[in-house]
Amino acid sequence: RGREREREREREGEREKHREREASRERSIEREKHREREASRERSIEREKHREREASRERSIEREKHRERDS
Repeated sequence: RGREREREREREGEREKHREREASRERSIEREKHREREASRERSIEREKHREREASRERSIEREKHRERDS
């Protein structure tokens, strides 16, 4: 009967290891999602900055044209 208890303990240990691996995998997936969202946010910010610089350049060109026309 002691052997039965021993086997049960081993099975419980296996189940525990399995749960631990599963939890670890989930945490890893969450971290990956977080990194992905973060990277996406950064790209979005970069695109916005780029658009802003582009618009600023355009305005500057327009001002220059007006100055030349007015003089």
